[in-house]
Order: sequence, then C-alpha cells, then structure tokens
Amino acid sequence: MCLAIPARIKSVEGQQAVADIEGVTREISLQLTPEAKVGDYVLLHTGYAISVIDAEEAAETLKLLREMSQAG
Repeated sequence: MCLAIPARIKSVEGQQAVADIEGVTREISLQLTPEAKVGDYVLLHTGYAISVIDAEEAAETLKLLREMSQAG
C-alpha cells in the first residue's frame, strides 16, 4: 500500500513541475502524468505525480488527512 497526497501544480517545465502541498512548495516529476498542467491537482507519491484528480477530490482527501493527523 502507498500513500499519495494531493498537490496543485504551480508551474511546468518539460517533465518537471513545481507543486504546492498545503503551503509547501516542492519540485515534482510529471513523467507518469504528461497531461498535467498548471492549476491541476495531482496525486503525489515519492516525488512523482501518479494521476490527475479534480479539485473536489483533492479537497476531500486533504480534509481527511488533516482529520487523521488531529486524531493521532
């Protein structure tokens, strides 16, 4: 099992992108999701965007992750 977290793409240069993850900016790879573009949300796993998701799914996933961290 793996954990992937939602990230919003801020800029793209080739197969690399800069993404925002809850206010933290990281450089990520778009090798597995070449269709991703600025403004899209992606699921991020070990530095790789593994799928493009819609904003509603991203918001719900982030909400659940916050709830889990507060419960623990």
